[in-house]
Amino acid sequence: MCHPTTKPSKHPIFFSLCSNRRLVMKQTELVFIPSPGIGHLAATVEIAKLMTHRDRRLSITILIMKFPFGSNDSMTSDSDSIRFLTLPPVEVSPGTTGISEFLKPQIPLVRDAVQELTRSNSVRLGGFVIDMFCTSMIDLADEFEVPSYLFFTSSAAFLGFMFHLQFLHDYEGLDFNEFKDSDAELEVPSYANPVPGKVFPSVMFDKEGGGAEKFLYHTRRFRQVKGIMVNTLVELESHAIQSFSGSTIPPVYPVGPVLKTQGGSVGGQQDASAVMSWLDDQPPSSVVFLCFGSMGGFGGDQHRFLWSLRQPSPKGKIESPSNYAKVEEVLPEGFLQWTARIGKVIGWAPQVAILAHSAVGGFVSHCGWNSTLESIYDGVPVATWPMFAEQQINAFQMVKDLGLAVEIKMDYNKDSSYVVSAQEIEIGLQNLMNIDNEVRKKREEMKKIGRKVMIEGGSSHFSLGHFIEDMMSNIPCN
Repeated sequence: MCHPTTKPSKHPIFFSLCSNRRLVMKQTELVFIPSPGIGHLAATVEIAKLMTHRDRRLSITILIMKFPFGSNDSMTSDSDSIRFLTLPPVEVSPGTTGISEFLKPQIPLVRDAVQELTRSNSVRLGGFVIDMFCTSMIDLADEFEVPSYLFFTSSAAFLGFMFHLQFLHDYEGLDFNEFKDSDAELEVPSYANPVPGKVFPSVMFDKEGGGAEKFLYHTRRFRQVKGIMVNTLVELESHAIQSFSGSTIPPVYPVGPVLKTQGGSVGGQQDASAVMSWLDDQPPSSVVFLCFGSMGGFGGDQHRFLWSLRQPSPKGKIESPSNYAKVEEVLPEGFLQWTARIGKVIGWAPQVAILAHSAVGGFVSHCGWNSTLESIYDGVPVATWPMFAEQQINAFQMVKDLGLAVEIKMDYNKDSSYVVSAQEIEIGLQNLMNIDNEVRKKREEMKKIGRKVMIEGGSSHFSLGHFIEDMMSNIPCN
């Protein structure tokens, strides 16, 4: 019996004829393939929840590829329409240093899993949803004769940067090395200001390790998908979203902020109660939260601080960071004693809960996009201290394009020999904790908007519905 409020669907509804001649509606199954690592997986789970809660015709299987080392967190969902399928472990050669090499042996495992999934007569395979590193799975979707979609977990501006730089390289002969460690600037349509070469992702200059070619390969494959969901909101990145109008890239759907806002952050086993109890004892907006792994330092004792300090991955390896066994061994002698009254040094941090706490007045961030969205969601001012990947260009966008952050060192790279000075840190922290009213007002406005866009009537709510409609229309009828 139909629900009385159900509207007629303009999309194809698939039926199978059972042995007793009854017509049974087929469920539309989507296969989500995130890169290994808890950051990509957590965002994938959240967008899957949003989609299945939105449309009861959808069911989603999330394929989990696990690193052969480090911790692997289990994932759960309150939706009966989402299931997790962990692929068998694969052997990785000792020389493996990148995600692409790790993914190659996963392809036959994914093929077998999807074949098993589609054996049921009540399931209609609707497509693959991949993340930015899993573009090799587009070929598998083609084998199964279904569309591919991209869930892009960085900014819309950076997506536009990738498309623009790939176009300039392939069709106008641009040499990326012209911008290496350079103040030279490039006009990029998705950024409001010219982008300096010193904030380009370092992978673009990695010819020996193949990083530049991988950057180009993935971007070319992005052009082959049917649509791109981006974890952003149009109110935050209106310039970038508008820059896609009239372009030849696939349709872009801003569906964010897609965040795990309940139950704390995923990815650590440390008891968070001591951290939150310490924050409860601090005055409102008095704590600077520092969370960027183990790199960098803290200059100045005029503010309370909470520092998430973790051991870096071995250079050239794709292992996850880990907690130090004895954190005092990597800090200046006596540091913990000097700062005992005003500071706390921890390992893994429950970042979502910390940023939402009223005691936190500033966030020194590596500017990963997920952390950037979390700070915006909670209205916490940010000082940028990027480390790697696209974090430098995220910092540039937050400081120069959006005016939502202050700078400590916008172009810092953890693999460089440059040491951020105590003076740079001190100035950055002073600017952070005394951030001007205009930036603070922008933050407060964006905090309110970030909550409204995800509910009915909001821009991201509408955009996700549009994506689902288009996806259903794209399902092959054979």
